[in-house]
Amino acid sequence: MANKITKYKKKDGKTYYKIKAYLGMNPETGTEINVTRQGFASKKEAELALSRLKVEFEERGYQKANYNTFAELYELWFDVAYKDTVKESTYVKTQELFKHHILPAFGHLRAEKITVTFCQKKVNEWCNSLAKYRIMKNYVTRVLDYAISLDLIRENPMRKIIMPKRKEIVDGEKVENFYNKEELQNFLSCIKEDGYMRWYALFRLLAFTGFRKGEALALQWKDIDFVRGTVTVNKTLARGENNSLIIQTPKTKTSVRTIAIDEVTLKILKEWRKEQSKEYLKLGFNTMAPTQVVFTTYKNEYMQHATVTNRINKIIKKHDLKTITVHGLRHTHCSLLFEAGLPIQEVKERLGHSDIKTTMNIYTHVTKKAKEKSAEKFAAYVGF
Repeated sequence: MANKITKYKKKDGKTYYKIKAYLGMNPETGTEINVTRQGFASKKEAELALSRLKVEFEERGYQKANYNTFAELYELWFDVAYKDTVKESTYVKTQELFKHHILPAFGHLRAEKITVTFCQKKVNEWCNSLAKYRIMKNYVTRVLDYAISLDLIRENPMRKIIMPKRKEIVDGEKVENFYNKEELQNFLSCIKEDGYMRWYALFRLLAFTGFRKGEALALQWKDIDFVRGTVTVNKTLARGENNSLIIQTPKTKTSVRTIAIDEVTLKILKEWRKEQSKEYLKLGFNTMAPTQVVFTTYKNEYMQHATVTNRINKIIKKHDLKTITVHGLRHTHCSLLFEAGLPIQEVKERLGHSDIKTTMNIYTHVTKKAKEKSAEKFAAYVGF
């Protein structure tokens, strides 16, 4: 194919230029290497881009010419070096981060044009607005590391930035994503007052086991041993491609666990099972099979994660409660376990943490709070 520069018009009525370049033969496949680029504001700009493509191909070969932008590098990295190394739910979340945040910032840039200054600016912006800024920074780093492995760039600018620290501050105070004992009691009392047994049972279970949302939504009645008073976690409900719900293995190996459950929570679950059987039978579903899922929609299908999130938000708004997330109930359980005096190793095993550091971080937070109150307790005891 001969090199061509053609002009076209976009919807805005403006004229732009497109290049089609033949760069030679791919030594790996023996096929022609034809590259198309568009969006150039002038013919001169298109001619310069065509010349640059030719020079790059001569200097660095096929890879440099074919994977010109960060977006193209990302697609190659995702398909070749990443997708098959993680679970479906994980790579779906990764795709969303790139689509909504990373590619809008980096996608159009040529890899060698990405500077340390640009990376620092973007990470700072993410830090101020997004909780997952560290994860996003790490993904950009991995794509650029892959570019180095392909000999497309010599250094990774993202590895040279200074990592900012996110400050969760609202009205001058740090936002804490958990309830203390009194706040949890009030939260559960409000749900019970609302009269929806399904939600009362679900949120009680989350608060008194520390289960992850997906772990609770994947539970079947056979996973609950009412005689021994235990619950077994061996699967999780996750979101797959095309927003489908899939059952997969838990987050880590240590997430597979059997834990004890208190008598009150067991009683509430028994009450929910009776109500589920009665109410769902009216809808045409027999829910008494051991494989019946504990918490489902009224079509007896797996419940969307967002449904649980929306429900806790409604409860908090209706009763004017302190705002926390569903995951905040897991943090609540962990914090209260420490306050109740359980050893760190037991808490780690109960929560299914793969790394003791995760447990220790929460422990440090709880003990710090206790130390802050020690002076007040002493003064109250002395009386003046």
